[in-house]
Amino acid sequence: MSASMNKAIIYQPSKTAMQSGRAKTRIWLLEFTRSLPMKPDALMGWTTQAETTQQLHLKFKERDDAIAYAEAHGISYEVREPRMAQVGPKAYAENFSFGKRKAFSGNA
Repeated sequence: MSASMNKAIIYQPSKTAMQSGRAKTRIWLLEFTRSLPMKPDALMGWTTQAETTQQLHLKFKERDDAIAYAEAHGISYEVREPRMAQVGPKAYAENFSFGKRKAFSGNA
């Protein structure tokens, strides 16, 4: 890797809107930030960039493994700690409680 390497971000991905579980959120990712601006291609008009490091998505089982990799390869990095969602306990009976919301009347 070159000495002019840009900064890397180390984080745990959040779950997508299509997931109800936490399956692919336990890994840690190391991704590089963009250091050069995007520019349109002369022939097709698509946006391109000269560097390919942004295409790298390195996966690690532990945060410390990702940090050790970055330090061993001389990559400057920023660690973004995950934010845990606070979900309170709910009971199925709350769906039918009278004080929760107005009952459906059909006249909106």
